[in-house]
Amino acid sequence: MNGKATTTKARLERGRSALGPALELVHTGRAPTRAVLTAELGVTRATAGAVAAELEALGLIRVDSRPGAAAGSQGRPSHRLSVDDTGPVVLAAQVHADGFRAALVGLGGRTVATAPGCVTVSADPAQVLGEVVDAGAALLRESGRRCVGAGLAVPSAVAEPDGTALNPLHLAWPAGAAVRDIFAERVRAAGIQGPAFTGNDVNLAALAEHRHGAGRGAQHLLCVATGHRGVGGALVLDGRLHTGSSGLALEVGHLTVNPEGRPCHCGSRGCLDVEADPLAFLTAAGRDPGPEVSLLQQSRQLLRTEYDDPAVRNAGEELIDRLGLGLAGLVNILNPDRIILGGLHRELLDADPERLRAVVADRSLWGRSGGVPILACTLDHNSLVGAAELAWQPVLDDPLGALG
Repeated sequence: MNGKATTTKARLERGRSALGPALELVHTGRAPTRAVLTAELGVTRATAGAVAAELEALGLIRVDSRPGAAAGSQGRPSHRLSVDDTGPVVLAAQVHADGFRAALVGLGGRTVATAPGCVTVSADPAQVLGEVVDAGAALLRESGRRCVGAGLAVPSAVAEPDGTALNPLHLAWPAGAAVRDIFAERVRAAGIQGPAFTGNDVNLAALAEHRHGAGRGAQHLLCVATGHRGVGGALVLDGRLHTGSSGLALEVGHLTVNPEGRPCHCGSRGCLDVEADPLAFLTAAGRDPGPEVSLLQQSRQLLRTEYDDPAVRNAGEELIDRLGLGLAGLVNILNPDRIILGGLHRELLDADPERLRAVVADRSLWGRSGGVPILACTLDHNSLVGAAELAWQPVLDDPLGALG
């Protein structure tokens, strides 16, 4: 092989190896132009152009030949890059105590279609997962889009490598249910293409927020959230979820924040799980939960419309203090560079941001040295978007291999 052919082959191999990193940069919005892509990849303009063209040919991104320049930039404007909003999708599904939801999600975390959520969840995980997959399959038929995988978010720690839901405490499912195998089987039976994945809902919310929301740019991102019942946590380190040796890391719901507090489902007392979730808030405010909407919706409405009521304010302050105590302990252990809060915790932050930040700063060693930014999650249905991220990961890792 002559020198020119060797150089061409080497350039081609470099370009192919850059496809995945390039797609992730566009997917997360960090490479809006070809010039930025060139700089981020550390390749020549020619290689970056070839990589962008290959991703466009795969139907994953669009290259706008009408040049655009960022404000304040100099030199010739660069071509714009964006995800192809007519390209492939993944099926994303989420199950929680008050129902389930299915959606089709494209690159960039963009929801293409959503099925109406079911409001009851039976004690049979196979039945529930069959229903949510059927809802997703109907969306796919209606859309006519190519599906490249499926992801599921569940309100339980998911043990690795077996994919079992160890503690679906707020569902009537048996402990140790083989949710990953059941979900994958239902996906295959529905004729849906691509691999199927399952993960904990707060882990996946954190992943989605890191790539597309309030956690973007953080190197050590801590996420704590309460949705319909219970409290969960997650840590994203250098862009990857920290799941521990067997998928069970960051079970923050079982930090004790009130030793004489409410009995917890785990057998202890005063865990964050039962001291800082929607049911705890409604109970502290003296309100009887109604059956018409979820506990989260009832709690949000109460905070937004009746925070001037002394009973509601006292309940909010009680939960803020409990949450702040838990966050301070996590700051001391993990030293995150950003904290994001989801679900009811986002509403508590909005209701009294200074109180929560003061509790964390007062109780944490590192908080006193300047404070850790505490922000609200910004994505709607972030666990659902995170489930989609699981399904997109093989494509992000190797676009050519995944799509052929």
